[in-house]
Amino acid sequence: MVYQFNLEKERAPVVIVVSTTGDGDPPDNALKFVKRIKKKTLSSDHYAHLCYALLALGDTNYANFCNCGKTIDGRLQELGAKHFYATGYADDGVGLELVLDPWLEGLWEAIRRALSKMSAPQPKRDVTDTRVSSEETFESLATDVSLHLLSLEPEPASTECLGKQEEIGRAKTESTTPAVKASETGSTVPDLRPVSVTDTTQTSPNRSCVIADHKSVLGTPSGVPAAVAEASLTLSFPPLSESALNVPNLPPPYLDVVLQEATTREETGVPVMKEGFQEVPVSRSAKLTSDDSVKTALLVELDISAHPMDYQPGDSLDVLCPNRVSEVGELLLRLGLMDRKSHCIQLSLQKDTKKKAAQIPSYIPENSTLQYLLTWCLEIRSVLKKAFIRSLVECTEESGEKRRLQELCSKQGSADYNLYVRDPRLGILDLLRAFPSCQPPLSLLIEHLPKLQPRPYSAASSRMRHPGQLHFVFNIIEFPACIERPGGRRGLCTGWLSDLVDPILLHPGKVQSSSTSSSVPKVHVSLRQNCSFRLPSDLSKPLIMIGPGTGVAPFIGFLQQREKEREDNPEVVFGETWLFFGCRHRDRDFLFREELQGFVGNGTLTHLKVCFSRDPPEGTETRTGPRYVQHDLLLHAKDITNLLLRENGYLYVCGDAKNMAKDVNDALMEMIAAELQLDKLEAMKALARLREEKRYLQDIWN
Repeated sequence: MVYQFNLEKERAPVVIVVSTTGDGDPPDNALKFVKRIKKKTLSSDHYAHLCYALLALGDTNYANFCNCGKTIDGRLQELGAKHFYATGYADDGVGLELVLDPWLEGLWEAIRRALSKMSAPQPKRDVTDTRVSSEETFESLATDVSLHLLSLEPEPASTECLGKQEEIGRAKTESTTPAVKASETGSTVPDLRPVSVTDTTQTSPNRSCVIADHKSVLGTPSGVPAAVAEASLTLSFPPLSESALNVPNLPPPYLDVVLQEATTREETGVPVMKEGFQEVPVSRSAKLTSDDSVKTALLVELDISAHPMDYQPGDSLDVLCPNRVSEVGELLLRLGLMDRKSHCIQLSLQKDTKKKAAQIPSYIPENSTLQYLLTWCLEIRSVLKKAFIRSLVECTEESGEKRRLQELCSKQGSADYNLYVRDPRLGILDLLRAFPSCQPPLSLLIEHLPKLQPRPYSAASSRMRHPGQLHFVFNIIEFPACIERPGGRRGLCTGWLSDLVDPILLHPGKVQSSSTSSSVPKVHVSLRQNCSFRLPSDLSKPLIMIGPGTGVAPFIGFLQQREKEREDNPEVVFGETWLFFGCRHRDRDFLFREELQGFVGNGTLTHLKVCFSRDPPEGTETRTGPRYVQHDLLLHAKDITNLLLRENGYLYVCGDAKNMAKDVNDALMEMIAAELQLDKLEAMKALARLREEKRYLQDIWN
């Protein structure tokens, strides 16, 4: 259940959790709120009654890290609101849990202190004194707020604090935590003090429990000296193997699953049609890179003539893809359910579940078969969260494996979790291979695995140039083998798309073979409009486009549209158009070479700047040209800054967020600082103004 709060009147402590999307924009459900507080007239006491804590979620791979959270936090402070707990900035680029876990750990004590402060009697204030501090307002107005308003009802303790490995099991214990105060309704608020790592005498139902110090039963491989063995996903060493552990509370189960024999045979190769998705045929597919290229890039052309999509260059499309057949089969075998893969799944909520607001997942169609569920509904490759690992502990029989799973989900094992689970992106299959005594029920997977999401790809065409068609480009992602996953694998969607179009794939220098209609592959796609990443309506404005590798895709659509606009408007003087493109080798992965050169030849593209990061090969010649797009930008700093700042040009960046987008942003700051004789702070402000004016736009990804 979602409760609505009016911050104009709210006297209880407020906890705000907010993410950031796009170019530092608020998510859809926060947009109205952000606009509203921005419009407030600055007044030191507008929100003087409000005390709050804020957790901002972001990703440092993107330029405006936690921008929405920072905007809300700063604005509330300007309007007089006060923190009762320090703001947290969780970074998905390194792991949200690194900030989230300690922030949550301290939050409960901060709420308890705030509630105690609110309930304490306050001295009377002279009513003639109109100067009210924010602390006075908060304290004086909070005395009539009952403690139960925050609904800090504890979930029943579902874990034990265990001192010996042989005691680990599914037993449930009664909490011995004392209540600190009873409200008028009789409900209680628990003592929310964090439990010490070395304190094994009590547990808090809202905090982690402690596993007492003991020697790791995992030990070292038989016959291998301890000095030779190395820590791994399944093996730990002191001090972790001998540490007391704080493990998360056991997530309460909430689903009952029944498998019933199906009366009709279901087609698992076709997804249930989802709202907004259309099945369209692939009319053509071509390989854009040579056979000896490090990466393989494919162009896919969709025939949308029977399914019109009102897309614009800059938009993207979502592609539905299934989990791999081999992985679904392996998971069915591992769960002991292969012989029941065609059975229908019946889901219901457990009547006695302790999970609040429990719901049956809406993305699982009624009467789905088990195989359909694992093929089209659940993201079986998703990186295991600590809560999932905590639940898997209870499904593991062998004591050494159980202990290791406890370490991986514990506070003390955070470094190992990042190193052996998060960084190699281990999923449920990877973990089940490594821990053979772990036998989770199907219900646990449905409760913890997220929805299988469609994958987005930038449109690489314009309807003005290619009516009835929609093109997109992608690299086939390759994940190399690692210790935790001995076999390498391809990206889920890119690998599936590659297999799908392989029968009709046109290779460079080869003639495309004809295909019958029955062999035409089809995909389920949905248009995702990106209204901010669009060409300016004013045709005279200069364009600067930066897109190395497949990041050039949306700019092919831009240039196709600009080419057609030039044909239709011969009297218009168009602004300059620059494209900075980068690849490894000029003869292996120069994507769209002929089309780009054609744009230059007819004047659509006034400047094409291409750099090759691996040409010439090391040790053969001395490099003379720029290696990456940011280096090329610096070589043309005067022209670019003039177009952006004096001619009100538009700058577009598309591609990798982790490295390229950051490096380009740094180069732009350096250019602006040098050309305008500004310090770094002023250069940052100049870039920020371009963003605010929607003239510095990004379409970037991890």
